[in-house]
Amino acid sequence: MSSQRAIQVGQKLVKPVLSTTPGEARRRVLNLYKAWYRQVPYIVKDYDIPKSEEQCRQKLRELFLANKDVTDIRVIDLLVIKGQMELKETVEIWKQKGHIMAYFKPTEEPKPKDFLSKFFASNE
Repeated sequence: MSSQRAIQVGQKLVKPVLSTTPGEARRRVLNLYKAWYRQVPYIVKDYDIPKSEEQCRQKLRELFLANKDVTDIRVIDLLVIKGQMELKETVEIWKQKGHIMAYFKPTEEPKPKDFLSKFFASNE
């Protein structure tokens, strides 16, 4: 029992997913970011997307900054694991061009409020 590690989350003592300290979780996030950053030129070339490397790197930064306020180490670890899976799928070309371009879809489209706008958007 002494070989199992535990981390304090709030008032609970829980089993960690990967990291035991916030510094270790931060290191994992930075390593994932660097891995994605290094793969951007190959992704642009392999998938033949109509975006420049700089636009892709800006989107990468935006996606990582979307989770900058997450403080729970276990949640950070799960996000890192999901990011690693996405990276592997992308590098191994298990995705299609449309999957890559979906990252560039506008995320904050205002929902229509009046009847005609809803009708034209087919949301009614």
